[in-house]
Amino acid sequence: MRELLFEPLENTGELAPQVIILRMAVSVVIAFFIFLSYMLSHEGSIYSKKFNVSLMALTTITTAVMIVIGNNLALSLGMVGALSIVRFRTAIKDSRDTIYLFWAIVVGICCGAGDFLVAGLGSAFTFLVFLLLGRIKNDDRLLLIIRTARVNEERVEALIFQYYSRKANLRVKNTTETAVEFIYELSRRTVDRVGKEKKAAQGQKRITDAIYELGNVEYCNFVMQNDEISS
Repeated sequence: MRELLFEPLENTGELAPQVIILRMAVSVVIAFFIFLSYMLSHEGSIYSKKFNVSLMALTTITTAVMIVIGNNLALSLGMVGALSIVRFRTAIKDSRDTIYLFWAIVVGICCGAGDFLVAGLGSAFTFLVFLLLGRIKNDDRLLLIIRTARVNEERVEALIFQYYSRKANLRVKNTTETAVEFIYELSRRTVDRVGKEKKAAQGQKRITDAIYELGNVEYCNFVMQNDEISS
């Protein structure tokens, strides 16, 4: 009775060396396509060479882990227990990075289990999705920062409404006894559209010129916000 209970736990499920090499080789090939997809779908300072190399390493490591645990139930339970104490502290700069992590892990699991068809077809479709849609970004945002005297508070609000209507979102309004600072959030598309309209209309001033004509304006700045996050 004891032998029947412990036999599934002691089953090592050893594989031939050529099978192990084949599974590892396939995982390396698919990991290269993950590497290529990440490089094509990211650009600028958001692209991390180290993270991209880590994706390839994660794929092969996951494959090796799957080969090791194989059909050994005891080893698989021990591996789950060991991995459950691991805590990852790396900040994800782009939501797409999480998808790439899952992609690398899934490919490693499939290759380690010998299911090359699922790994290949799944990676092909994922590669195609990122190739077509991977460069889509959020609309760039601009922060309009104005610091002026308190006497201009209502006039600044009226001027911003006149130029941008409800497209300008007031994010911060700091006040002191003598000064007030506004921080408005605008889309790049809105700023460009209004700028072209004012330029085409005769006698219409740019927003910065109109603000400075109010007088007692300390500064008026446009600050760009986008998905580029420096490491």
